Amino acid sequence: MDNHRKWHEKLTFSLLGYRTTMRTSTGAMSYMLVYDTEAVIPAEGEISSLRFIQEVKLDDAELIRVRQEQLILIDEKRMDTVCHGQLYQNRMASALNKRVKPRQFTLGQLVLKKIFPLNEEAKGKFAPNWQDPYVVHRALSGGALILSEMD
Repeated sequence: MDNHRKWHEKLTFSLLGYRTTMRTSTGAMSYMLVYDTEAVIPAEGEISSLRFIQEVKLDDAELIRVRQEQLILIDEKRMDTVCHGQLYQNRMASALNKRVKPRQFTLGQLVLKKIFPLNEEAKGKFAPNWQDPYVVHRALSGGALILSEMD
C-alpha cells in the first residue's frame, strides 16, 4: 500500500538500471559513454587506482602503455557508438519514408500552403491549417516549389 510513497528510495536502483541498459539507438550503455568505463560492482572487478598500481608494482613505461591502450579502446567504443547511432537513424528514416507518397506538381496546378505554428497566421487551436490556393509557378528539384498567388 505504501510502496508509491517510497519511490525516492527506489529511484537510485531505477537510474542504475536505466544507465546500465544497452540503448538500441546508440548500441551502448549511457553509463559507459559518460564515464568511459563499464559499470561494475567494485567486488567484481579490479579498479585501477594508485593503491592498486603500487601493489602490482607496474613500472612507468608499462603503466603508460596500458593507459594508452585503454584510451584507444575508449575512442574505438565511442566511434562504434557513433556509427551505430547513424545506422539506427538511417533505419528509422527509411522506415518513416516508406509511408511518404511522392507527388509530382506541374506548372499552373493549384495547391494549398501549409500554415506552420510559428507563422503569424497561426492563431490558436481552431485556426485553419492551410492557406488560400496558390498556383505552382515553378517546380524545383528535391520537391521544392515556387508559388504565386491566384491574382
